[in-house]
Amino acid sequence: MKPIEKFKKFLGWRDAPKPHITLNEEYYAHLAPFRLPLILTVLVMLIGTLGYMTIDGFSLMDAIYQTGITFTTVGFGEISPISNMGRIFTITLIIFGFIIFSIAIGIIAEVVKKGEFQKTVKERRMLYEIAKLKHHFVVCYHNEFTIQVTRQLRANHIPFVVVDPREDMEEIAKKYHYPYFVSAEPHTEEGILKSHLSSAKGVITLADNVADNIATIASTRLYETEIGRTRKFLIIANAKSYEDEQKLIKLGADKVVTATKLMAQRINAMAARPEMENLLQEFLYKKDTPLDMEEAKVSKTSWLALKKIKVARFRDIANVTIIGIRQKDNKFIPMPKGDTIIMPESKLLLIGTSEGITKAKKIIHKKEKPEELKYV
Repeated sequence: MKPIEKFKKFLGWRDAPKPHITLNEEYYAHLAPFRLPLILTVLVMLIGTLGYMTIDGFSLMDAIYQTGITFTTVGFGEISPISNMGRIFTITLIIFGFIIFSIAIGIIAEVVKKGEFQKTVKERRMLYEIAKLKHHFVVCYHNEFTIQVTRQLRANHIPFVVVDPREDMEEIAKKYHYPYFVSAEPHTEEGILKSHLSSAKGVITLADNVADNIATIASTRLYETEIGRTRKFLIIANAKSYEDEQKLIKLGADKVVTATKLMAQRINAMAARPEMENLLQEFLYKKDTPLDMEEAKVSKTSWLALKKIKVARFRDIANVTIIGIRQKDNKFIPMPKGDTIIMPESKLLLIGTSEGITKAKKIIHKKEKPEELKYV
């Protein structure tokens, strides 16, 4: 290990992560037109320094200083008497300085007018910021779904990057408050690398057509295999029909959301249990809600396994209600009755305050019946 690396390790100094695509080639390509004025400037300074040393016998530092103030047309005057030949040489330097500065200004104006350099600088800075993200979501394609989804992600402080091939993504990002964005096709290598998918938690693909979602899912799974990722990406997609939903699941999507299905479930909940739906609307869907909802798994060793729900007395002890049970075979029992048997490795859907749910989960995880329940 090099001494510098040892010193950094001692201080706990970690280098900032670099993006997979740095845009260095594009960045330096925009700077290429400035090479000619820079070379000419160095050349004229060298010729001027040698000229003053040869013609009027200036020392090295005096020659460099005189060349600098003459070449830049500052007009400080002569630092020591100059011969007629030296004055002609000085006039020549002034003319060359004016020409070189004119060329440089013309190049700068042309680069600024095109706007490509500024665009590359902004994108490069964005890519370095994205490379710092960990466990973020790559949200593919901008549309109405994306606006609503990203709004919820921001509210829950979940980092995300929006990837879309539109050229006006910068304006869209400012309008809808996307902190990070990439202008590229999500399923291409460019989109995958620029969004730094390798450090992401998963992908949310919300394309208007199923073909784009299929391409994104396939590319994500292939990239997953290519980098040898042990933990699979969480892929969430949207679909317009049941057939599209099945296709996306078969291709590797973990979750598929169908708008019509969600609407039907919501309407059914309103019709079947309006009181419960009103409760959820009033408490769970608000940002400042005092209630929380979590799943708690009942292990094989839990004292609650094979017991009836009413034995737990969560409502009396923790002010928590069991509103659903998800069995081991993924069968869901909504609003179970008190006589319902709690099977091992099933999951209880609990609703209540955060403190109450924490207390209820501690009771569930105990191997023996808690003291407060033994004499009830």
